[in-house]
Amino acid sequence: MLESVSRASRWMTVSLLLSGSLAVPAAAQTHTGTLIVAHGGGPAWNAGVRELAAQAHTGGPVEVAFLMGPEAKDTRFQDMVARLSSRGAREIVIVPLLMSSHSGHYDQIQWLARRRDSLSSVMTHHLHMAGIERAPAGTVIRVTSALDDAPELARVLAEKARALASATIAKDRALMIVGHGPETAEDHARWMENCRRLAESVRKLSGFRDVRIGLVRDDAPAAVRAEAVRGVRDIVELQAALTGADVVVVPMLISKASGTRDRLPKDLAGLPVVYAPDGVVPHAEIARWVERQVRESVTAANTPQDSTNRAAAPH
Repeated sequence: MLESVSRASRWMTVSLLLSGSLAVPAAAQTHTGTLIVAHGGGPAWNAGVRELAAQAHTGGPVEVAFLMGPEAKDTRFQDMVARLSSRGAREIVIVPLLMSSHSGHYDQIQWLARRRDSLSSVMTHHLHMAGIERAPAGTVIRVTSALDDAPELARVLAEKARALASATIAKDRALMIVGHGPETAEDHARWMENCRRLAESVRKLSGFRDVRIGLVRDDAPAAVRAEAVRGVRDIVELQAALTGADVVVVPMLISKASGTRDRLPKDLAGLPVVYAPDGVVPHAEIARWVERQVRESVTAANTPQDSTNRAAAPH
């Protein structure tokens, strides 16, 4: 009788985990370290990421690693993995603080975590310049998606847009969300699939009459970037003609930097826009996103469909 009850209890636990109705026990989360991996920038840019990490309460230790910039050599991926292990983490969840899972930097993170076998020479060179290496063999690692079309990101963008336009007139205004974008055409197409879903979510949350997302493709060849900027400008002009009002423009970038302060204003020069050079970090919603990414990763690891990556051998 007791054996039957125990078996039924186990099946019920598995069912609740699969349905997402059962929270992961705190004891399980304390053994999970979180490594937030970001592009990296100047001191102010990096400070925003660190503030975000301090706001993310995952139930276990949290560290930050930067892929590029002045702090990349001091926060090397392999060193932060080792630090999390020294803080008691038995497994590590990598949370890529990137706008899209379709980018060269996301590929870098997947390669560092031994989730892919190869990496482009350019992306490999960037890592080697900072002495960044792959995770040690045997490390239990899982990698989550980047922000993509996360509902938390939609709420942040909607909030920033509403702050630039009165709620009573947002329904008569247009919103243009401008992002960095990838280098290759293939990644651009995949990125835009998420962008279309994200734009619809922001429209529903913000109440703007028209919401579009444009990518200026900063790292693409000059001619490709120039064409992307022209496309963004054309859409803004059409939005202004449609609404008869200035278009609200919100950057879809991680943190405030030269891109939000200098390049995007130059790209938008002469257009009828209302603009604020802010990034999405730090923000409580993005901290909640980090927590959700870790929670869902831990939950998945405790189901029969466990997709844990054990970096058992180099590729």
